[in-house]
Amino acid sequence: MSPPGRPKGESGVRKHEGTPMTSAIVRGLRRVVDALQRSLFDDDDRTPVVATPPPADLSRHPRANRELALDGRRIAFLLRRSRRKSIGFVVGIEGLAVSAPGWVALREIDAAVREKSAWILAKLAEQRERASRFDAARIVWADGAELRFLGAPIRIALDARHGLAAGEVVLDPAAEGQGADLATPRRLHVGLPRDASPERLRDTVQSWLQREARTVFDARSAHFAERLGVRVKRLTLSSAATRWGSASASGAIRLHWRLIHFPLPTIDYVVAHELAHLREMNHSPKFWAVVRSVVPDYEAARGQLGSEPLADWE
Repeated sequence: MSPPGRPKGESGVRKHEGTPMTSAIVRGLRRVVDALQRSLFDDDDRTPVVATPPPADLSRHPRANRELALDGRRIAFLLRRSRRKSIGFVVGIEGLAVSAPGWVALREIDAAVREKSAWILAKLAEQRERASRFDAARIVWADGAELRFLGAPIRIALDARHGLAAGEVVLDPAAEGQGADLATPRRLHVGLPRDASPERLRDTVQSWLQREARTVFDARSAHFAERLGVRVKRLTLSSAATRWGSASASGAIRLHWRLIHFPLPTIDYVVAHELAHLREMNHSPKFWAVVRSVVPDYEAARGQLGSEPLADWE
C-alpha cells in the first residue's frame, strides 16, 4: 500500500528532495532490501535442491588447474584469482574451488589448502553421499514410475481410460487409514498414451504437482497467518536451487513447489518458518520461539529436510 499523498505504484523509497539518487545510494538501498529477506537456511549450509547430481569423482574438478595431495589423496581443484582479501574455499557439486587474491603466492595458497584439508575432505565425502542419495531417488519417467506426494508413495499409470482427457491427471482417493508407509502406492492416472515421451510425462506430472502445491500452500499459509497474527500479501511458488522458502518484510512469501514431496508436518514447518519471519526478520531465540508456538516439534521436520533427497525433476 502506498503512503498517503504518494502516487499509487511509486516506490516506497523517496528520492531526496527531487535530487536523482547516485548509483552508490541505489546499491546501498538494494543491500538493505536484500538484508530484509530471510532464507529458511540462512543459518544452515545444507542445500535443499541439487539440480544436477555431483560427478562420480569429486576429487578432480572438471576445470581443475592445480593439484595437491591431501591425506594421501590427490585433489585437483580450480584456483581462481579474485579481488577478495583472503583465501576462500567452496566444495560444490563439481569439487573443490579455491579463490585467492592476486597477490598471494602459490605456495601460500597450497599451505592454506593443506591446513584446511580435514574440512575439504569431509565436505567432498558429504557431496559424494548426496550424489548417492540423488541417484537412488532419480525418477525414470515412464509408466509405473514411483514418486512421493505429501510423503506417501504414488505410482504413475499412463491411462487412456474413458473420461480422462488428454494430459489430465487424477490421483486415486486414499484408502481409509492409508499413510506414507503403505506398501501399495496410490495410482496417479495420467491421460497420455503409453508411448508418451519421458519429457512430456515429466512436464505433465510436474504441472499437476505445482497446482497441488499451490492449493496446499495457500491453505496452510492462511492457517498459520491467522494463528501468528500476520498478513501474507503475496505467495508465489519457487524453484530456487538453494532454499526451501523465503520471506520479505513486504509480506511476500516464496515456497519451493517441491515441498509437495514431503509430509504435511514438514510443509507446515516451512510455512510457519517463513510466516514467523513476518514477525521476526532474523533467526534469534525470539524467532524460534515464534516458530515453536505453532509447530512445537519443528526440529523433527527441519531434520527431514536436510536428510531426504529429492527426486530428479529436471
